[in-house]
Amino acid sequence: MICFPNAKINLGLQIIKKRDDGFHQIKTCMYPIAVHDALEIHTSDTFGFRQSGKVLDNIPNDNIIVKTYELLKTKVPTLPPLNIHLLKNIPFGAGLGGGSADAAFTMTAIINMLDLSIPIKQQEEWIAKIGSDCAFFIKNKAAIASGRGEKLEDIDIDLSNHTIQLIAPQIHVSTAAAYSGVTPTENQTNLKDILSKDITTWKEALINDFEKSVFEKEPILAEIKNQLYHGEAIYASMSGSGSSVFGIFPKNKKADIKIDTGFEEFIC
Repeated sequence: MICFPNAKINLGLQIIKKRDDGFHQIKTCMYPIAVHDALEIHTSDTFGFRQSGKVLDNIPNDNIIVKTYELLKTKVPTLPPLNIHLLKNIPFGAGLGGGSADAAFTMTAIINMLDLSIPIKQQEEWIAKIGSDCAFFIKNKAAIASGRGEKLEDIDIDLSNHTIQLIAPQIHVSTAAAYSGVTPTENQTNLKDILSKDITTWKEALINDFEKSVFEKEPILAEIKNQLYHGEAIYASMSGSGSSVFGIFPKNKKADIKIDTGFEEFIC
């Protein structure tokens, strides 16, 4: 079986409070975009995993896809050995959920390939044990995420009549460092109310709480956002804790980005 895990962007990201378990309580809208990895899975005599394309120097034994297979095997003891190949294209550490997507798509692909009758809700609960935002990619449709990111509420947002320009610079932003620079705020404007208004109002109201501290450390990200707006983006923001920045434009429009550091550009 072959499938194509896709990335997501965050439309607003509110850091509400620090939880007793060490995680942060957040609220954000996750939206799927057409930037993809490729995942191939087939039965085998022994389990195997390999990764090609954009690879890290070392693939750890606890790789998120290996973790997903091992978790699923505890739930389905009859699960056969599988050979899994991931072709990586979604940038690492860019706030795009690439690893979470790979995990969720691995689970759904195995379930579908083996014709297992596992309800969607059950799949979401299982994959949330792998990562906070993994559950989003089970349904893979726009949703308000709360809690650690695992509590999902469907929201009717369709950006198909717009062009999304995604800029992923060669900068890594540590999620832990990003959280350390944020002061949680409990009394924030209801995110769903902000998103329900016309997209032209988002620029002033739809905020990613990570931007202030991350932009101070990495001013090139603020410059990318400014260039997206200079190119007449309707709305622009950093995704997640960075380092990717996106702009939403009228259909078939985009900005001309010029920065000193190298970057990848995706048009969705």
